[in-house]
Amino acid sequence: MKTIKNKITLNLDKDAEIAVQGFIAPIAHTVGNFHKKWEALANLRAAEPEKLYAATIFRDFLPTEAVSVGECWEIKETGVQELLEQLHPNTSLEMRVEMYGLEEAKGLRACLRAYNDQFAHIVFRIHAEFALTDGWFTPSQFAGHLVMDRNQKAVVFFQMYVPPGTLNFDVHWETTLEGWDAPRWITDCGYCSQMELRAGSEDVLKNTEFIAAITQAEAERSLILQFYKSQRINWVSLEKALKMTQVQQTPVHVISLDGPLADEAC
Repeated sequence: MKTIKNKITLNLDKDAEIAVQGFIAPIAHTVGNFHKKWEALANLRAAEPEKLYAATIFRDFLPTEAVSVGECWEIKETGVQELLEQLHPNTSLEMRVEMYGLEEAKGLRACLRAYNDQFAHIVFRIHAEFALTDGWFTPSQFAGHLVMDRNQKAVVFFQMYVPPGTLNFDVHWETTLEGWDAPRWITDCGYCSQMELRAGSEDVLKNTEFIAAITQAEAERSLILQFYKSQRINWVSLEKALKMTQVQQTPVHVISLDGPLADEAC
């Protein structure tokens, strides 16, 4: 696949409709067993397993101007908010930066990964969270794909999902435990095997040859750099750093972390 710098414009037919399926699998694991103690977390399911949308809702994922492969842009919030409410009615895109102190955690970004004369493949990343009864549920991220038929101006595949991982969400629960005289906020993290919105078939990505493209990994890298300044650092393992310091005769700056720097899982 050859990457070229030509710019393309993207649009959708306002009269088209698309059915989107929503999935939230029962949560089987949290480090502190919150999924067994907290009813709102134990019963977390997709609000609407299937919903029909006008294609115009997906226009919010598209760039307002012509773009080239590898170029990123900001997604509009309105359409994303409505789609995520299919999973949970109390969705927030604000990410409570007053709690985390990380303004960079907020955001909705997309990148044109590939196109040919018929199809365009957009990769996106969204940060959002759900307000549960007495607390909050924060996925690591919502990653996604939007493939559109440029000639028909139609969505042929859409997926917005929480990627798999050892731990891919965290929760904040305001509760009163034994021995406490008042409610307090406590936190936990866990794994959800499926939290997803999906429409169409991903086979189009397997069987299509693009005339201009970057890899999926390159698109994801471009997106993560839109969110986290820490990803601009050339991180190395401790073993490699010790070898480098012997050659360069420089001190080693070591950082120890108990959570990821590249998502909102904990």
